[in-house]
Amino acid sequence: MDAAKVPANPRMSDSSSQIAKSALQYPQKFDTARDAVFFIRLSQEGYRKASFLDDRVLEPGMESQWVRYAQVESAMREASGDHPLHFIFHTGHVGSTLLSRLIDDASGVLGLREPLPLRTFAELQDQNVPQLDTRLDTFIKLWRRGFADTTHVVLKATSSSGRLATRLLNASPTSQAVYLNLRAERYLATLLAGANAMVDLRGFGAERASRLTIRFGLSLPSWTRLSVGELAAMSWAAESLTRAETKAAFSDRVLILDFDLLLADWVTGLAAVFEKFGIPLPNGFLANIENSAVLTRYSKAPEQYAYSPMLRSQLLNQARQDHALELTKGLRFLEGLAKQDSRVAAIL
Repeated sequence: MDAAKVPANPRMSDSSSQIAKSALQYPQKFDTARDAVFFIRLSQEGYRKASFLDDRVLEPGMESQWVRYAQVESAMREASGDHPLHFIFHTGHVGSTLLSRLIDDASGVLGLREPLPLRTFAELQDQNVPQLDTRLDTFIKLWRRGFADTTHVVLKATSSSGRLATRLLNASPTSQAVYLNLRAERYLATLLAGANAMVDLRGFGAERASRLTIRFGLSLPSWTRLSVGELAAMSWAAESLTRAETKAAFSDRVLILDFDLLLADWVTGLAAVFEKFGIPLPNGFLANIENSAVLTRYSKAPEQYAYSPMLRSQLLNQARQDHALELTKGLRFLEGLAKQDSRVAAIL
């Protein structure tokens, strides 16, 4: 449901001074044309249930209001809530939602999964909009808010918003980050196994092709003529080069995680993540992690689907058989890029 179709509810306070007090008023959308922020009333449980904080979080009758950006900026100047804010970046389809939900299980953590304004800011960066930094600074303050028992906030970005990672880390110098990825062959098999792979790949195709050619200076054929396997390879290259760029810029603040290694050893991987974010581990948390209900459900829709590492492995093996030709095309596409540029060769 689009925010424009959710009428502002008079029960929600229209006083911008309330915005700074807690995360109860969530900034769901930033409208650049109106220079206004769309707030919805979202409970602590609402955050916890939400796999995505984009338009999929909207519900009929939800309390909401539009607030002029100038009012929001003014309110946040006096904001007192300033919880540590950390980031999960990722290359897409690499278990970031699962990781976010597992971190949610630690006491005091408020998880923000894929805030929609982050995508808007990534687009504004592409357009070199001069007001971006002030807007981003205000939203970082908004994202730092919490509830009475919040001690840390962990924001999981969308994969394509990773191109904003260096700007975010510059704007929030106390923030730490983890960056999830997969090796190329596993990533391609994962995307080819997805029922909506082509929709996903074409939806982000233009931007990723532009990023590879303009930001990284690679020579590419027209992305519209690429096969699904080649599109998956192009996506991996764009997001993996962005990951490498972020790590190079903030070597001490970014922890690189391979999702396959994380799956193989949750205890070691999660211990590293919690240490990176400075979040105290609850007693017995790691000892019981393998029994977590989160690991038995599909993290993007836990109420609908069961899921497990074994099922994932079966799906990947099936994809390798069903899409062997496209998988080969994608790997050859990456080999071609590696011959063209040493940065691609270094990440393969």
